Amino acid sequence: MKIRIKGNSIRYRLSKSDVTTLGMLGFLSEFTHFASHTLEYAVRRTSEEKLTADFANNKIVLNIPVEMITELVNTEKVGFSDSSGTVSLLIEKDFACLDNVTEDQSDNFPNPNLNC
Repeated sequence: MKIRIKGNSIRYRLSKSDVTTLGMLGFLSEFTHFASHTLEYAVRRTSEEKLTADFANNKIVLNIPVEMITELVNTEKVGFSDSSGTVSLLIEKDFACLDNVTEDQSDNFPNPNLNC
């Protein structure tokens, strides 16, 4: 799972195994360890009807409705967007890059633009 934060927007990108785990367990979490604190970012299944997010105790949590998880797992749906207060939220499947990159992309979804 990756996050990108820019201003008041947060974008979560999920690999194939992340989507599978979220479908099975309803929760994902990653950590970034700094010298004095640890940042945790997570995705959690919720019974709410829209994406929401919160930040507390050095933890960013994106709450995603069960129906959205089901669509990510069982369909070709790429992702969902919404806002939580003034923060724009996006969660999407992570596609393999079309250009050469050094990071391991073996667990990414096939890029739909590959055959263009």
